[in-house]
Amino acid sequence: MEKDETAPGQLTLVDELMYLTDLLSFNQYVGWYDGDVEKCDRVQWTFPVDKPVILSELGGGAKYGRHGSPDERFTEEYLVRLYEANIRMMKNIPGLAGCTPWILKDFRSPRRALEGIQDDFNRKGLVSEKGEKKDAFYTLQHWYQSLQ
Repeated sequence: MEKDETAPGQLTLVDELMYLTDLLSFNQYVGWYDGDVEKCDRVQWTFPVDKPVILSELGGGAKYGRHGSPDERFTEEYLVRLYEANIRMMKNIPGLAGCTPWILKDFRSPRRALEGIQDDFNRKGLVSEKGEKKDAFYTLQHWYQSLQ
């Protein structure tokens, strides 16, 4: 699977398997690995087939209790801002049938060595490794509740 940015702000899913499956599913990290948070408001997803879409991974990282500017990565404020932008973006994804943030709980990952922040943990959870809910947990909870 690859993304094709054919026009500025337009992302097209390109994968020969999409014609064989019942749905489209892919990981996306717009605002984390792919551009800045504002890119979420500029991107338009397109798909060459009309099938349900599930985002199998999305999000970014923050250390529980680390606060600062909403522009500073790994702060809870940045993570809230990122999820708010992703929610706005998802409202415009044609055929969106579901999504799952990556991941619920921070976990050990020895290749995550950013001292004082990662300390051998993947910090993309909505809950810390000790079970503490990050602010972004409540952002997604509110959004999920609004869908009922």
